[in-house]
Amino acid sequence: MKFGVVVFPGSNCDMDCYHVLADVKRQPVEYIWHGDTDLWRFDCIVLPGGFAHGDYLRAGAIARFSPVMGAVAEFAQRGRLVLGICNGFQVLLEAGMLPGAMRRNASQLFVCKYVHLRLENEQTPFTHRGKAGSVHRIPVAHGEGNYYADPETLQSLEANRQIVFRYCDGWGEITEEANPNGSADNVAGICNRQGNVLGLMPHPERCSESCMGSTDGLLIWDSVVSWTLRGAEREVGA
Repeated sequence: MKFGVVVFPGSNCDMDCYHVLADVKRQPVEYIWHGDTDLWRFDCIVLPGGFAHGDYLRAGAIARFSPVMGAVAEFAQRGRLVLGICNGFQVLLEAGMLPGAMRRNASQLFVCKYVHLRLENEQTPFTHRGKAGSVHRIPVAHGEGNYYADPETLQSLEANRQIVFRYCDGWGEITEEANPNGSADNVAGICNRQGNVLGLMPHPERCSESCMGSTDGLLIWDSVVSWTLRGAEREVGA
């Protein structure tokens, strides 16, 4: 399989994602400049963290108009995988590829620390190697991670199992104290109806090696690789 990591002016986690994919997971990966639109050769597109276009107006508001985003939307419509991390999640929301919006953290402070996440849906291409209810220790680093959606949208997300990760304590309890930014229903990550687009605020690329203090981020990378390879095997055997 092959990954593409999109680079916007202001991205600062693109190299981290590239390193994990190339050096840890040993997968083919290329950078994609935000002005490029040719994505046919990729199996999974990663929108990394950072401050795309300086996060002027609001996080992701300008990046959504980059030429690559039209191609990413078409890529997702064909059933290919799209992963948005932190600023990448914000861009997916602004582009309308995921429902809801991001607001400033409830504390009005930038939050940078390890948090705990509870896996709510283990049946997506990004999480199928995990177990529902399992707790994962993954870092966050954001000032606008306060996920908001109206009650009807939240109800729909819950009913369709689109809430993939929630902030929790170390024992898996969903509490207000465990919520680092004030997100509605402790939402840390959601997917689209089809399950092939995932956005999450925590950074799995920053906890995919033991030297980083946690390898819990490997759940996502391992799941994507095995899902895609399994699909390729099905196509070969078809």
